Amino acid sequence: MDKGIEKYLYTLQQRGYKSTNQREEILNILLDNKNEHLSCEDVHKIISMNDKEVGIATVYRTLQLFEKLGIVYKINFDDGVARYELNTETENHHHHHLICTECGKVTEVKLDLLESLEKEIEIEEDFIISDHDVKFYGICKECKDNYRKKWE
Repeated sequence: MDKGIEKYLYTLQQRGYKSTNQREEILNILLDNKNEHLSCEDVHKIISMNDKEVGIATVYRTLQLFEKLGIVYKINFDDGVARYELNTETENHHHHHLICTECGKVTEVKLDLLESLEKEIEIEEDFIISDHDVKFYGICKECKDNYRKKWE
């Protein structure tokens, strides 16, 4: 068993859930694609390559459970598709996303520009902020370069 998966399986066990083959397969897919933002359909497509028996409803319910347990974050890029990102616990999930309006590519920005603003808001509003989500929309480098090439 992959060492990276052990802490997630431990979370399941500690919260009273069984470690099933399907849950392990889904965790492995998330681990193998930890730099991606996979939808339920993406996970199902990958899992179906090896196991035709796992239905999309199982994947959906598993991702919902993982979100409830804090194993994954559910992310919405305002396109009607929920995507999931593995909680690696190496950060407080304060990162931002660049979303290309041409090709739909999503890039993470690790730099957190809002930390000082968060502190100000917490003091001013007497509010404890647990997380934030910032999305920047625009045109990625590849689309921008392709656009320029068309007009040269």
